[in-house]
Amino acid sequence: MTKEIQKRNVPFVDLYPQYLELKNEIDFVISDVIKNSNFIRGSYVEKFEEMFASLLGIKKCISCANGTDALYIAMKALDIKNGDEVIVPSHSWISTSETVTQCGAKVVFCDTDNLSFTIDANKIEEKISKKTVGIIPVHLYGQSADMDKIMKIAKKYNLWVIEDCAQAHLATFNKQLVGTFGNVATFSFYPGKNLGAFGDAGAIVTNDTNLALKIELFARHGGKGKHLIEGVNSRMDSIQAAILSTKIPKLKIWNKKRNENAQIYLSNLSNFKNIKLPYVFENRSHVWHLFVIETLKRDELFLKLKKRNIGVAINYPIALPFLPAYKYLNHKPEDFPNAYSAQQQIISLPMYPHLTEEDIAYVCNSIKEIMLS
Repeated sequence: MTKEIQKRNVPFVDLYPQYLELKNEIDFVISDVIKNSNFIRGSYVEKFEEMFASLLGIKKCISCANGTDALYIAMKALDIKNGDEVIVPSHSWISTSETVTQCGAKVVFCDTDNLSFTIDANKIEEKISKKTVGIIPVHLYGQSADMDKIMKIAKKYNLWVIEDCAQAHLATFNKQLVGTFGNVATFSFYPGKNLGAFGDAGAIVTNDTNLALKIELFARHGGKGKHLIEGVNSRMDSIQAAILSTKIPKLKIWNKKRNENAQIYLSNLSNFKNIKLPYVFENRSHVWHLFVIETLKRDELFLKLKKRNIGVAINYPIALPFLPAYKYLNHKPEDFPNAYSAQQQIISLPMYPHLTEEDIAYVCNSIKEIMLS
């Protein structure tokens, strides 16, 4: 890498180069949707569902409006009831937990491990009660949770599993794609995701054809025309489906570029004792939706990197159990020591496929200067 890097602007994520790479194809499909006034459902949505199911090697993909809806719809299709308990990780975006409450069930938080930020599978069993019906592991930042242990626990206690794959498109555990372990899996295609739309979009996937029918029924007002049940209206717009279908062939290439960028970060920051770098388990592949480091000097580093025009973020500054929304649960830091520690030390560095080696060099050199000052 270049030793002397002039000051530059490195955004946290830049989606415009991705658009330019596929400009002709994307412009065409958007124009085609408009030309045919095919804005809801239709051929582009059907094509996307088929392509995404094929990409994962799974039987059914039901598209929906966003990743949050996907979680809610999946739970409703699994017949969740008032008073049921669902175990979720203590470190995630609030969609994972708020949808449990919206279904009338009770959120039961479980601490994360101190390496991958995913749910600590060794602590799940102690959270199980007679009211527990399911587990929602989140494959956070791009790395899988320990699906071997989680599925064994689920089988032992007859619990369903919903994999939250919002940040882990094509990540693997023991060479098996995430989203293919549990009863059902949910995906978000928020613009900044590894596979991102030009707005909100989501999907639910499953190998259970009967469950897929229930999911589709609930997501489409309980059935077109006949309305066999009361459902919701959660649809992926045709324009988003068309854009995502255009991007799918590029996903593996973009994930590979993310990994290359991650390796450059890891190589250049490896000698810092006061920085904890991301850990990747040998039996898991990481798709690097986010590149998250930990340091006790997080707040200082955050502010000084911002001053150098480097886009950084904190994903997430408050662990779920300590949010005001869950104050009623009266959780204490010692209840979730790993998640509590992480919220004070994590910082996400710029990460996207079109990030250049010069960009990463500037970020790494800036971190070195700040940490050594």
